[in-house]
Formats: sequence, structure tokens, C-alpha cells
Amino acid sequence: MIPVLAFDIETIPDCAGLIEVLGLPPDTPHAHVAEIAFQQRRKQTGSDFLQPYVQRVAAISCALRDREGFRVWSLGAPDEDEAHLVQRFFDGIARFTPQLVSWNGSGFDLPVLVQRALVHGLEATRFWDQGEDDREFKWNNYLSRYHGRHLDLMDLLSLYQGRAAAPLDEMARLCGFPGKLGMDGSQVWGAYAEGRIGEIRAYCETDATNTYLLYLRFQRLRGQLSTEAYAGEVALVRETLGASKEPHWQEFMAAWR
Repeated sequence: MIPVLAFDIETIPDCAGLIEVLGLPPDTPHAHVAEIAFQQRRKQTGSDFLQPYVQRVAAISCALRDREGFRVWSLGAPDEDEAHLVQRFFDGIARFTPQLVSWNGSGFDLPVLVQRALVHGLEATRFWDQGEDDREFKWNNYLSRYHGRHLDLMDLLSLYQGRAAAPLDEMARLCGFPGKLGMDGSQVWGAYAEGRIGEIRAYCETDATNTYLLYLRFQRLRGQLSTEAYAGEVALVRETLGASKEPHWQEFMAAWR
């Protein structure tokens, strides 16, 4: 059984990096740095959504299905630095060669992860393999848009048409899953500034789980899971999360009709 790893990240402005990029005084408070960056971005694009390379990874969450069952967790400790979080992600790929699943991972999550890995001087050999080390990766790797080792469900289900792309929250709800709970991406910076990293990690975990549930539905759509097998996989997720006493999973299960 090839492990399936649905993942999601949450990011905040890289204020230390933005001080360098924007040429600000080194002692500029980070709240001011972020606001300056947001204002400049709004003038340029009409949105304050920053470029991937100046976003710092605050959380990486994984929903894993392998021979041992199903589980969801966030990488590292809440106070672990970004470099270690990102390296843990790529180390997992090197160790297990999983089927990666994301929602807009090609458009956001993976560009952030690889650009931040470059900033920190990290190693991600397996992820970048295109057949140099493993001949099979020449025909199926994590990088090529039309290869299968990474399935960006948003990209794939829109048939690679940007105007047909669907938000994770709305697609999950349409399919009967809980969708986003607790916060959304626009609220992560404020929550981080208030020291609510635990809430950010919990929110990220529910996004990874919504993504995995949509992957199961997609596997049913393309005939890789029978009706019975699909029902069994969904039941496994329900059973696993239903046994948790953590508040975000109790809320998730209450919202799952």
C-alpha cells in the first residue's frame, strides 16, 4: 500500500526577511513591517496576499493513510522554527515516497515550501528527483504538473482551468464534509500575533483532513475505490477522529453530517 499524505500549510509574513527586502531599519517592529508589506502589496495587486517567498511557514499539517491506519498531526512542536518544520516535511517524502495530495498545493503550498527551503539552505533530494536517482521518477515525479505523485485536487478538478477552480471550504461542504472551522487563512497572522499557534495548527489539521476526504471522493469518481471501499475509508476517518477528545475534532465531527 502506497502511503497517501494529504497536507496543508499555514503561513505568516516573514518579517525579518521583509526588513531586508524592503530596506527597513533592523529595529522596525514586526507588526509595522507586516503592515507596510500589506499596504505595498495592495497598491500593486489590490490584495494584501504576499508573495510565497516572503511568507514564513507557521504550521504544516498532514493526514496520512498507510497500512497502520489513518492519523492527522502537525509537524514538529508548536515553538519549532520554520527550517526544522520544512525539513521534516521533505524528510518524510524522502523516507516514505508517499502519494502527495493537496488543494492548491501547486499554486501555493509547494512553492512556499521549496522557496523557504532554499532560503534556509535545506535538502529535498527525493522531492526534486526527475529520474536522476530513481529511473521511475523520470515518468512520474512530484514536480511535473501532469504526473501523479502529487495530486493538486483543485488544479486537477478544474481541468487546469483557473476560472473553474473551487475553494476547499465550499467544495468540502458541497460534498457533505465539514469544511473550514475556527478561522480562515486571512486570520492566521492575527492569531499568530496573539500567540494562538495551537489554534492555527488545529485549523491546519482540519484543512488537511478535508483535503483527504475530497481525495477519497475523487478516488471513487475515477473508479479507484468501489462504493464499499469508499464507505470503509470514510468510516475509518470517522472512527479515528470520533475517538479524539481534542476540541477541534469534536467540533469537526459535530459539523460532519
